[in-house]
Amino acid sequence: QVQLVESGGGLVQPGGSLRLSCAASGLTFSSYGMDWFRQAPGKEREFVAAINWSGGITAYGDSVKGRFTISRDNAKNTVYLQMNNLKPEDTANYYCAAGGSRFSQVYDYWGQGTQVTVSS
Repeated sequence: QVQLVESGGGLVQPGGSLRLSCAASGLTFSSYGMDWFRQAPGKEREFVAAINWSGGITAYGDSVKGRFTISRDNAKNTVYLQMNNLKPEDTANYYCAAGGSRFSQVYDYWGQGTQVTVSS
């Protein structure tokens, strides 16, 4: 059974930082590209970041470029999202996904999400 479990969310002040983790099990992690998405109440799901199987290729949504960094540790079956200079508009539920395309947003596997709230 494949599981993607996100953690690291919480409440942070504007300008602060958080690091999200997504721990995978039940799949050959090193064979999968991994993506992060987010969804705020009343808004569409938004692509945040992607990383290929080796970590050598990354991509970011325009709203997070220069502030967020995606990375992975294949030995730990974990993908990370380092979020710096957080803004109130970054408030959302953040999800990781595997086995799909950020263009279609169709994936084989999704995590349950972790909430990030940016507020003073």
